[in-house]
Amino acid sequence: MTTPVLLWFRQDLRLSDQPALVAACHDGPVIPIYVLDDDGPGDHAMGGASRWWLHHSVDALDRALRDKGSRLILRRGKTAEVLAKLAGEAGAKTIHAIRHYEPWWVKAEEALAEKLDLCLHDGNQLAPPRSITTGAGKPFKIYTPFWRALSHHMPPDHPIRMPARIPTPSRWPATEALDSWDLLPTRPDWATGFSDWRPGEVGAHARIDHFIGEAADYEGTRNMPSQEGTSRLSPHLHFGEITPRQVWHRVAGEGGSVRTFLGEIGWRDYAQAILLQYPDIGRKSTRERFDRMPWRTGKAANADLRAWQRGRTGYPIVDAGMRQLWATGWMHNRVRMIAASFLIKHLLIDWREGERWFWDCLVDADYGNNGVNWQWTAGTGVDSNMFPRIMAPLGQSGKFDAAGYIREWVPELADLPDEAIHDPEDAGCRPDDYPEKRIGHREARERALAAYAKIKG
Repeated sequence: MTTPVLLWFRQDLRLSDQPALVAACHDGPVIPIYVLDDDGPGDHAMGGASRWWLHHSVDALDRALRDKGSRLILRRGKTAEVLAKLAGEAGAKTIHAIRHYEPWWVKAEEALAEKLDLCLHDGNQLAPPRSITTGAGKPFKIYTPFWRALSHHMPPDHPIRMPARIPTPSRWPATEALDSWDLLPTRPDWATGFSDWRPGEVGAHARIDHFIGEAADYEGTRNMPSQEGTSRLSPHLHFGEITPRQVWHRVAGEGGSVRTFLGEIGWRDYAQAILLQYPDIGRKSTRERFDRMPWRTGKAANADLRAWQRGRTGYPIVDAGMRQLWATGWMHNRVRMIAASFLIKHLLIDWREGERWFWDCLVDADYGNNGVNWQWTAGTGVDSNMFPRIMAPLGQSGKFDAAGYIREWVPELADLPDEAIHDPEDAGCRPDDYPEKRIGHREARERALAAYAKIKG
């Protein structure tokens, strides 16, 4: 066939285990395209750290396509309009893409289906979210039964191979230059600490190669911020540089506590299933009574929010996490929970303020995961920790042996002994250049419970 087809890339920036690519190659000459749409997502347009990652991932994808004699066309604008215009230029009537569940992508798919023959393929989850249902055919709202049901569908299908060749059109449409999108920070370049990351499909597989040797010990090391116990695959999975089923088939046979790790991969599927039911998961509490929650606002609350963002709360484990986030675009998972709980319950600040900060600062910012995780911590989610269960950050710091982690990210405290570093103020050795606690733990707990009492019942 000589009529070209479009291949629409989004959060699936890979050539292997890419069913949309395989289908497009069967239909005719393929025109791969990525559209940068900052209008569709509204207040969830890609944040700064994600844009840094996107630049490098798109560049890596274009180079991989060129190795096969193809290339990536770049356009900017409203997705459905841009793709319809490109189809007209190329004479294409069909477009292939991986199915996505973010509300702006669902809207774009609906608009595009009115203009072109849109062929959507599953490929970014262990199983299509709509296929995991209760005995009554209803979607799950709670993770544990969801994971149990998903496990019955495992192992997932084996990944599909990258096509040996990609048929190309006789004439390529015009493309924008990646550098013209200004995705990278310059003045100042706040991403100098991102150098350990390797965005792109090759980097994703190098990352899992590294993790394989540690996967069996995941249960014992994942909660220890001073150790490299997590996989650090999250940004690669978000941008679709590697698929959950590729990860599953690489890791599942490693033994030890690998089942715990696979459950975390399953959590990503769960977040997508929740996203289908609650498209506003990143914007609106799913438990409506929290709409009446007396979150703190005003000058003092804004000062506390700023201190939290800068890692200047006086709680070393929280400050270490927030500084790691700013410097590297990532934060250890256990510390994410501690830092999020501190903002919500110690500072009594609306969880959406934290969601927005993480959205801008995380290289793995994922609408479904970010919203579900923040609402789990806040107690506002459909499956969540109860609000009165208030995490004690100082106790968590000692329990999970965070001394080395604190020394790395809070250098003012580097010379303190382990027994003092988790709470230098209480130990009487707080350095002058490290701040006092914004609020004491007991005082914060009492304030949070008093606020919750106003909406209880």
